[in-house]
Amino acid sequence: MTRPARARRAVAAAASAVLACSVLTACGGGDSGPATLNWYINPDGQDTLNALAKSCSTDEYTIKINLLPSSATDQRTQLARRLAAKDSSTDLMSLDPVFVPEFANAKWLLPFKGDLAGKVLDDDVLKGIAETVQWDDQVVAAPQWANTQVLWYRKSLAEAAGLDMTKPVTWDQVIDAASENDGTVGVQANKYEAYVVWINSLIQGAGGNILDPSTVESGRDAKVTISSQAGEDAAAVIRKLARSKAAQPDFTTSNEGTSLGQMYPAQGAGEFMTNWTFVYKNYEGLLGKPGGPKDKAELEDLGFTRYPQTVAGQESKPPVGGIDIGVGAYSKHPDLAQQAAICVTDAKAQSALAVNEGLMPSRQSVYDSDELKKAYPPALLTLWRESVDSGGPRPKSAFYSQISSAIQSRWHSPTSVGPGTPKRSASFLEDILSGKALL
Repeated sequence: MTRPARARRAVAAAASAVLACSVLTACGGGDSGPATLNWYINPDGQDTLNALAKSCSTDEYTIKINLLPSSATDQRTQLARRLAAKDSSTDLMSLDPVFVPEFANAKWLLPFKGDLAGKVLDDDVLKGIAETVQWDDQVVAAPQWANTQVLWYRKSLAEAAGLDMTKPVTWDQVIDAASENDGTVGVQANKYEAYVVWINSLIQGAGGNILDPSTVESGRDAKVTISSQAGEDAAAVIRKLARSKAAQPDFTTSNEGTSLGQMYPAQGAGEFMTNWTFVYKNYEGLLGKPGGPKDKAELEDLGFTRYPQTVAGQESKPPVGGIDIGVGAYSKHPDLAQQAAICVTDAKAQSALAVNEGLMPSRQSVYDSDELKKAYPPALLTLWRESVDSGGPRPKSAFYSQISSAIQSRWHSPTSVGPGTPKRSASFLEDILSGKALL
């Protein structure tokens, strides 16, 4: 049966109204409800981040968690694609500090100004982290947690090797000690960002840099300095470990998780390992469980000290990382998003991330809090804080993703690294920055 024309017009009008409501999401009193702020997070600390999203939501806005991929490179790619398309639904984002310059240079981040900038970056923020959220004389992100690497080790292994761990140790000493005492050395040497972290720290520990720090913010015109004595010293450490008995079976594909596994007592003599702050809570969490320390005595066999020296007598440069919270420049709710960013990065939030997840604070006052002193050995808190402030950041460049990929392509596999690697990588990196070569 055919409907009367009037009825058809009425149905069409109703359908159009429904469609308009679905597109604009402004019908049925929607404008009076709280705004939804999308927060894109990396997988670290999900339980606490979800709790923070709930506790920081207000009558004006609700924070919705969206999970990014596990790889820092893939996180950057997904967010960059969204922001390049001027996505208005990207309100908050968890950023590896090395990607902040690129995003800020592209005008994808909404700077904090005036009083808000003062709240984000006051004197309580560790100087090693404060630098990561500034670009072009603006505060472009809020530091949430700070990360650094230390040398973790089994005390029994170090004792068997005759190493005095109260004094600085070198990579050569660590590799020799492990090789001669049935131990291993855990690193992150897969073809990914963490391998560049290791390379960068080795080079800086020898007094050099991948790029000249005085030119690094000039972008494509930055001076490449990886081909140097420091670059050769770094390559020598990687080459020595690759050819030693201390190299782990999965050396060329190792990551943070696989290298940690060799620390447990069930694996034998154990290891020396450079890794991030999460290690302590992870190891402590396995107390009395299969594969983990069977009792407190075995737990206390876990030692920690300053990142190893590349060159004997020259202060090491521990890696510096963490997460900064950026606000999308195209957010429909910029003021609310910046309020939310301040809430999820305040001292209370940082304390929860440290105690629950092993993700350490970017604020001095939180290190001094009773909560952290109860959760961690005081000496470890001091070591982390000092490592963050005296560590070596990766190049602060708007082209960092290209720099990192170029280095990975010439330094991986680590078993192929040799004296000529720094020079070959310098030539390729220069071509990448100048546009003469493609990744």
